[in-house]
Amino acid sequence: MHIITSPQELAATCLAWHKDRDDIALVPTMGYYHAGHEDLMSYGRTLAKRLVVSLFVNPTQFGPGEDLDAYPRDADHDAGIAAKHGADVLFMPEPASMYAQDHATWVDVPELSRGLCGASRPTHFRGVCTVVLKLFMLTQANVAVFGQKDWQQQAILRRMVRDLNVPVRIETRETVREADGLALSSRNVYLSPEERAQAPEIRKGLLYAQQLARKGETNANLLRDAVLRRWSERLPTGRLDYLTIVHPESLIPLTEVTGPALMACAVRMGKARLIDNILLLH
Repeated sequence: MHIITSPQELAATCLAWHKDRDDIALVPTMGYYHAGHEDLMSYGRTLAKRLVVSLFVNPTQFGPGEDLDAYPRDADHDAGIAAKHGADVLFMPEPASMYAQDHATWVDVPELSRGLCGASRPTHFRGVCTVVLKLFMLTQANVAVFGQKDWQQQAILRRMVRDLNVPVRIETRETVREADGLALSSRNVYLSPEERAQAPEIRKGLLYAQQLARKGETNANLLRDAVLRRWSERLPTGRLDYLTIVHPESLIPLTEVTGPALMACAVRMGKARLIDNILLLH
């Protein structure tokens, strides 16, 4: 595995691969790898001859007062994980090499970015889209792999790719979880023992809503209220950011669950902000 820090070197390396007719899979990450990241890399390894893993804590997707400086990092450990899973390149740029001092160009998908996580993080997805498009352009990747836990993110990136005619295929992998159902996240390290003990109730609440929907409950407000009542009893350390039912592709809020529907949430627990989602109906 070759570690590259220069965007220009990454572009030259990938261009040479394409000239040799090698296809490229890209796995964009912010590091501090867990089993969810490993699943993305393992799957990416099966999709193309070359695998590029990017490790970049992207400053533009963090808002004021968020955890940019505190975000967990362990570059040596992460490099070992990427090598173990067959990465040809681990791209680890510095922010200054990705964003010029007078950087003024942004990529935004406003219609899909306003709700869910975008309501409390209004510039987050602008930063995500901008950096991911940079990575697509540098690598000219044939396929890119993302996790289902970040459902809104992958929906936005799919729309960006469609609208801008970017020749990359987006693949989404199912969320990897702890044995008790908690979605794996680099931010889980922020949880206190008490918070960690309660955190699986996030998933259990979503599963409860899915069960109700599959039994015939169609009123989105009633489904939401049922989860909130459950969380008030079993998740007392949690502070709700949002709990919303939307169409899985358009992300438009739904009042009735009669077709494809996604329930998505964000819950703050101490210093952690945990997100999760579930398809109520396919």
